[in-house]
Amino acid sequence: MTDVKTKPAKGARLSDALTDDTLLQWLRSMQLIREFETRTMQAYQQAKIGGFCHIYSGQEACAVGTIGSVNHDDPVITAYRDHGHALARGMSAKACMAEMFGKQAGCAKGKGGSMHMFDRPNHLYGGHGIVGAQTPLGAGLAFGARYAWEVLGVGEKKVSLCYLGDGALDQGALHEAQNLASLFGLPVIYVVENNGYSMGTAIGRHTANHERLTSRAAGYGIKGIEIDGFDVLNVYDEFKPLVDECRDLQRPGFVDLKTYRYQGHSMSDPQKYRTKDEVEQWKERDSIAALLSYVMSERGAIDEDGWKSMQQEIKEEVLEAVDFAENAEAPDPATELYSDVLIKPMEGMSPSGAYLHGERNPLI
Repeated sequence: MTDVKTKPAKGARLSDALTDDTLLQWLRSMQLIREFETRTMQAYQQAKIGGFCHIYSGQEACAVGTIGSVNHDDPVITAYRDHGHALARGMSAKACMAEMFGKQAGCAKGKGGSMHMFDRPNHLYGGHGIVGAQTPLGAGLAFGARYAWEVLGVGEKKVSLCYLGDGALDQGALHEAQNLASLFGLPVIYVVENNGYSMGTAIGRHTANHERLTSRAAGYGIKGIEIDGFDVLNVYDEFKPLVDECRDLQRPGFVDLKTYRYQGHSMSDPQKYRTKDEVEQWKERDSIAALLSYVMSERGAIDEDGWKSMQQEIKEEVLEAVDFAENAEAPDPATELYSDVLIKPMEGMSPSGAYLHGERNPLI
């Protein structure tokens, strides 16, 4: 859990009580995500990374601020724009990049790739490629945590963080999950990283009553709040009280976390649905620049030389991760193709899962 110096005075912001070390760690984490994503884009363009790839640049304050508001053993689950969450949660840049490259040293042995970052030691239960599919799982993680504490007497009260994009708002799975979470008192907080676009469709064109998303949570008796996601201190100030309330009461929560992505939906997105001027206007509110200004000017926790040193250290860390990923071993199909999965090859079936003599595989 984030450390504090003293209880903030009445009228002060919660973030005023955060230590300089915590703020500098947040700054480093946000810059690490930004640099990691820059190198990820380069590697993808060089065809070193395959499949789909969704970049998190611009949304750093969302992952760092919300994850910084919970305990390390609180479960986290997210969607496919998940590199930022993985790094904010504590995954090493090497394990994350190796997964991007499809290598054995990756966090999921190279089997998941960009959209499926799993890190059990850091209680990250994956990015998920199917839109909205993680939302029932978020409720399930909350159920498991409450059952362990209340019935089995194991551990303490927890909350589950379940991230989703605004494109998942209209998926039936989310509504079913919210209904059950409210009905059974499951401490899951649904965090909508509302960057304004579902792929290339503006939220106003696909979601009814999009200006009052919290009303959807209210329909299920769930407390919902709106947060400006471009200021990591504001994210913490607004999100932490909701976390504490949901943990204490063992109730669900909902957050409309307003943000913006600098890159396209994925690396293959031509971005014809928005102008360059629009993107540049949002970049003027850059969350890393805002935190840097605060810790440098108001806290005096870092100077120009310290910032340059931090940037250089991060750049070297990410370049080492790229080099590590390039030189790591690929998974061996003979040992890894059927490990960690429930379905095993049947007699007469080739390692690929297809019958050797051309008959249809009944499992497909």
